[in-house]
Amino acid sequence: MLLQGKTYQDERGIITYNNDFDASTIKRIYTIENHSMDFTRGWQGHKIQQRWFACMKGSFEISVIEVDDFTKPSKDLTIQKYLLIDEVLTYLHIPAGCITAIQSKSEGSKLLVLADYGLGEIADEYRFDLNYFKN
Repeated sequence: MLLQGKTYQDERGIITYNNDFDASTIKRIYTIENHSMDFTRGWQGHKIQQRWFACMKGSFEISVIEVDDFTKPSKDLTIQKYLLIDEVLTYLHIPAGCITAIQSKSEGSKLLVLADYGLGEIADEYRFDLNYFKN
């Protein structure tokens, strides 16, 4: 799921980059800034839409679940956790069929989100209570 970014530094400054990321399918771009480090945004995701996350400022912990049934998912599904930091331009690919919970791990963190469908293009948003899953 991770497309590892890199950084380059010389006397002119620093460049963070990711030459492996293919943005040709992207239709929508937005950012997320949680109001507090204690807040977790989730569980939310899509059956059809894919997303990519990159940390622009600070750090985020992204928890990901591959959903077995969007009507009534199993409560004991495996949760994978990823830490994104702003020091390299690493993209976390969230495939279709997954939901996420997002928590900022440092004050003022900002997350870039890329999606392969436009807003309102399809009815494909699913939300579950933060305490629904047991893991």
